[in-house]
Amino acid sequence: MTSVYSPERRTAVVFAGTGAHGAYHAGVLRALEEAGVKLDLCAGHGVGAANAVLAAIGGQASLWDASGVWRAARTREWYGWKAPVRWAGWLLVALLAALVAPALLVVVTGIVVYPLGFLLETAGSGFGTSLLAAYAGWLQTAFAGPRLPTFVPRLGMILVSALVLLVLAAAARAARDGWARRGRGAAWWWVFGAPFDASSARRAFTTAVWQLIRGAEPVTPPPVERIGRRYAEVLIESLGQPGFRELIVVATDVDSRRDLIGALVSEPYARPFLAARADRDRRAEVLDLAGAGRDRALDFVAAALTPAVAFDPWLVTFAPDSHWRGETHRLIDRPGTVHRLLEEVAAAGVTQIIVVSACALESDPHRLRAAPLDPRHRLGEFIIAAEAAALRDALEMARLRFDAVFTIRPSHNALGPFDFAGAYDQASDRHQELVELIDQGYEDAGRQFIEPVVGASGEYLAQTHAAGQM
Repeated sequence: MTSVYSPERRTAVVFAGTGAHGAYHAGVLRALEEAGVKLDLCAGHGVGAANAVLAAIGGQASLWDASGVWRAARTREWYGWKAPVRWAGWLLVALLAALVAPALLVVVTGIVVYPLGFLLETAGSGFGTSLLAAYAGWLQTAFAGPRLPTFVPRLGMILVSALVLLVLAAAARAARDGWARRGRGAAWWWVFGAPFDASSARRAFTTAVWQLIRGAEPVTPPPVERIGRRYAEVLIESLGQPGFRELIVVATDVDSRRDLIGALVSEPYARPFLAARADRDRRAEVLDLAGAGRDRALDFVAAALTPAVAFDPWLVTFAPDSHWRGETHRLIDRPGTVHRLLEEVAAAGVTQIIVVSACALESDPHRLRAAPLDPRHRLGEFIIAAEAAALRDALEMARLRFDAVFTIRPSHNALGPFDFAGAYDQASDRHQELVELIDQGYEDAGRQFIEPVVGASGEYLAQTHAAGQM
């Protein structure tokens, strides 16, 4: 097996990662674009699938531009707590404050006033007795009938009523959006569902895709099925033109317990790719985005942008004449699907791959860091560990499938999958912002791949060509 890069080979770029790690993909993609690296196919899972969908139709600049997806101010709001969960939390805090604050205020002021009065009396001042008398009068006035004893219960009832109305509104929305899909469990789950929200990320990428393909249609994005159909039509019509590439993305179907592959592969590779998946089992897994599955391109994006467990899955209703006979399934992103992704890329006739991941290289001994306490960061740490382990195993197998395998990864990355507002970097003792991850990807691509691999291969090809003419 040779590790020399060749522009003559059929080449794919494979993006692996979740959440904020997509910013690293954007920087790498910009470097590859500026270096003129030939890419025949874009593939991805997780946020990499969303980046791949944009890159496949020549929309890669919308990932790193000043007004693009990864530099927009609203990116900081992605993957936050659900609005009903957040409001319920604030109402509970307000209710607790209303009940506890009066007693706490009395205790705190007493701790200050009584020692101060004692000191003033000890010093021979006449203000100590006056201060304590004034404080006692204030307590008597505050706890008189028409004041705190009636105000606190009234405020508490108002907050409790607001909380009840919020729960009822959340239950009504859950019923409208498919309450039955929540399943059984504690009341919290069937009313509010999972605590975190992926809709902002889905909306950002859906809007970015629609802006590229809408033509003269309205700016407001239509339903995802219509966007997916239009996307597939544009890509099918434009394949072979500069900037347009084939596409393979993956999501996981929780209900069927298998990965789903969305693929738009051109001839002569499409026929053997689909023929190898013509049996009943594989036909249930692979959706041809150029054929019967052309409405599902944006469904794959929405599902790939949905991490498991802590987020409500993306619901997809299959056509009545499809393998699943009109069933509605729950789709999510599964950490570690890079192995399956590389398998499908190889089946599409690709012989050379560039794998991009923002998961830093495995740590050496004594590089432990303090563990985060909040739920999002705990989930993020698990996702990073799962993706790093899966990537290591997938690359070992990839070297048996492809003529050349190249990786672009950071040696250090302080940002986790949900650190859209940046994070404190213990190694450099500073706060790292998301936009820095774009620049890091750009620099890593140049240092790890473009200069040592593409540059060296270019010199090798030039020398070979010159030797052949002698």
